[in-house]
Amino acid sequence: MRNNSGDINWGIIGCGNVTEVKSGPAFSKVPGSRLYAVMRRDREKLIDYARRHSVPKYYESAEALIHDPEVDAVYIATPPGSHRQYALQVASANKHCCIEKPMALNASECREILDAFAGKSAQLFVAYYRRSLPRFNQVKAWLDAGKIGAVRHVSWGYSRPPSERALSGEYDWHTDPQISGGGHFVDLACHGLDLFIYLLGDISAAKGIATNQQGLYPAEDAVAACWIFDSGITGSGHWNFGAGASCDDVIITGSAGSIHFSVFGSGPFVLETAAGVERADISNPENIQYFHIENMIQHLRGNLRHPSLGQDGQKASWVMDQILSGYYPPTTAI
Repeated sequence: MRNNSGDINWGIIGCGNVTEVKSGPAFSKVPGSRLYAVMRRDREKLIDYARRHSVPKYYESAEALIHDPEVDAVYIATPPGSHRQYALQVASANKHCCIEKPMALNASECREILDAFAGKSAQLFVAYYRRSLPRFNQVKAWLDAGKIGAVRHVSWGYSRPPSERALSGEYDWHTDPQISGGGHFVDLACHGLDLFIYLLGDISAAKGIATNQQGLYPAEDAVAACWIFDSGITGSGHWNFGAGASCDDVIITGSAGSIHFSVFGSGPFVLETAAGVERADISNPENIQYFHIENMIQHLRGNLRHPSLGQDGQKASWVMDQILSGYYPPTTAI
C-alpha cells in the first residue's frame, strides 16, 4: 500500500466513454478504493474528465501514470489493440491491473500478459463484470441448486440493425480488426461466452462460421457457432449485425426445465419447470462495474477470490479465436 488512507489508489489509462458511468465513478464509491489518476492523450478532454470526476492527478502519458508511486492499481480502458502493451508495462511495475474486455486481441496476447504477471505479487483482473452482478448470480444459484436438473444445452441468439455510423461509412474502431480483434461480435459476444463459462464451466472445443454480409467494414458482421463444455454440455449461438430488428435471447435447457434471459437487457430472468414459472427481476447498480470493483478490493484484502482473474478472462478470447479461425488467420493456441 502506497497511501496513508489504506485505500487502493487506482489509475485509469483511457478515460473514455466506457469509464464515464459504467466504471469510473465506482472506483471512488466502493469502500477501500479511490480513483486517484487518469490518463488520456487529448489534454482538453483529460482535464475535463478529471475535474468532473474529482480526480486528483491526470497524465497525458500512460508510462507516467503507471510509474506514479502513489498509484497502486491500473485499469486499462483503452481499445483491445493496446491492452497487451499497457498490461506488460503494468506487470513490469508490479502493480495490480484490471483490463477491459476482451482481454487482448487474441488468446496468444492473453497468454503473454498472463506470463508477465506470473510469479508477481501484483494481481491481474479482467472486466467481465457480469460474473459479479447479482442478476447473473441468480442464474448461477438456480443452476447450482439443480432447479432445471442436468444442464443439456445453452443457446444464444443476438441480432441488431447496423449502426448509423456503419451505414454512413464513418470510421469505428469496433469494426477495425487491427484495433478490436474483430468486429462487434468480438466486442459483444465475449460478454456472453465468458458468462457461459462462468455458469457452466470451461469450453473444450468450439467451431464457427463468420462472414461479412453487408460490406460496410472489413470485420465480420454475421457469425454462427457451436461449442462443447468439459462437462459434455453443448452450446450454440448466432450473431448478426445487419438485422431488421434487435433480439438477445439465451435459453439454458436442462433435463427438468429451462432458464431464459438476456445478456444485455434488463428484463426478468425466467425459470420454467414442472412446478411452474418463477421470475427474478434484479436491477443493475447505477455504475454497472460496482460489484466487480468491490470484489477486486475484497480479493486484494484476501477476503475472497475474484470471479474474473486473468486466467479466467483469457478463456473467452480462446473460444472466439476458434470460432473466427476461418475468417481471420489463426493465432497461437493456448
